[in-house]
Amino acid sequence: GDAGTWKGRSITSVEQITPAGLKLVFDYADKCKNMVEDEKGKGMCELLKGKIMAAVFYEASTRTNCSFQAAMLRMGGTVIPVDSSSSAAKKGESLSDTIRCLECYCDILVLRHPLKGSADEAATAACIPVLNAGDGTGEHPTQALLDLYTIRAELGSDAPAGKTVTLVGDLKNGRTVHSLAMLISHGDFKGVKLSYVSPLELKMPEYVKTHIASNDAIHQDEETDLGKALESADVVYMTRVQRERFEKEADYEKVKGCYILTAKLLEAHAKKDMIILHPLPRVDEISTDVDADPRAAYFRQMRNGMYVRMALLGLVMGVPAP
Repeated sequence: GDAGTWKGRSITSVEQITPAGLKLVFDYADKCKNMVEDEKGKGMCELLKGKIMAAVFYEASTRTNCSFQAAMLRMGGTVIPVDSSSSAAKKGESLSDTIRCLECYCDILVLRHPLKGSADEAATAACIPVLNAGDGTGEHPTQALLDLYTIRAELGSDAPAGKTVTLVGDLKNGRTVHSLAMLISHGDFKGVKLSYVSPLELKMPEYVKTHIASNDAIHQDEETDLGKALESADVVYMTRVQRERFEKEADYEKVKGCYILTAKLLEAHAKKDMIILHPLPRVDEISTDVDADPRAAYFRQMRNGMYVRMALLGLVMGVPAP
């Protein structure tokens, strides 16, 4: 919770974040938001002037990559983009060696990698801070932080206390839902209900449920019917049911349409003051006729991602909020 303890730290897991740390990140992100949106200002500051961020992406990413780069630029820093097609990984260099070379040129490193555990490996090898931008089916801590920041921005600063957060879709393979559920369980939130809505083949993993069960202020339940789950939901967090996770095409065809959110479904079942989130990209799991609904918060969520990442860059680089 003390800003001093963040300086020079790598952030690879939501398990590192305390309730006081959450407040610190969100307060800092609010100041970044105010600075960027101030019509009298320039939309950027010079707090990280002279600092260089390496954006190291071994896996395709549009939103996370762009929002980290935009965050660094708005804080006054500069960026070296590194993608795997141009990297020494093709020559067989280990991740640790790549990281140790890159840190010779930059002050902070953001890593997206297809292997679970890669962010910890990089953080161990590096002498500079490493921020995990997604490691395979592992974690996506900065996404979870921006998701929770959005829930609070939309539903009030006490949220998600006393709220039902409904996670929908591929809960087995989705790192975003694992990280968000675990981050909520690390916060000091009373009376949260986490509702898991998925096909039987894609249920929330036992290790995540067990981890969350250690916090008795959180209630968990499972449901297969989206319409029924919508009725009590304050937050609906949609994810894609991925065809590639099914061994048989017929099994996929059987469940794919069960988890599509439409204006008609919302009209029939959803509360008037709930919100809809999605880590994006979406394929067809949220119908485009939902986009105009004021409850659809997923594009506001993307904007918030930049502010949260500005806060994380500022905190680990040890500079005060703008």
